Amino acid sequence: MSINPDLQGRSYPAAEVYDVGREKIREFARAVKASNPAHFDVEAAKALGHRDLVAPPTFAIIVAQRADALLVEDPESGIDFSRVVHADQRFTHHRAIVAGDQLVAELHVDGVRAMGGGAMITTRSEISTVAGEKVATTTSSILVRGEGQ
Repeated sequence: MSINPDLQGRSYPAAEVYDVGREKIREFARAVKASNPAHFDVEAAKALGHRDLVAPPTFAIIVAQRADALLVEDPESGIDFSRVVHADQRFTHHRAIVAGDQLVAELHVDGVRAMGGGAMITTRSEISTVAGEKVATTTSSILVRGEGQ
């Protein structure tokens, strides 16, 4: 199956809520070797003006990838995940992610470009709190390799 060119312009509404917890922040910070005390110690985070532990900037990928899964799992997309190569990822933060946040992400397919037998797909996840406060925007590009590539 080839990539559906009509994906461009499609949006996937926010679905599952992601609850940001202290231990999730600590585990992620350890995994990415982020050493800022505000990722581990509530008092250190509060001293910087945050209400609770603050997540490393790349923590937003957890929420964004949940939104990306909606596209990949869409039977109309034509995406075979075993053929996906991650090409690019960018983050724009509107405010820090902190423990206690309840986040959702709406996914937008901003581009679909044929490349050989495959396609480059660019998506944008608009991450916000369940109350509607903008938190981050992530932009991702994936290359879906064609048959025989």
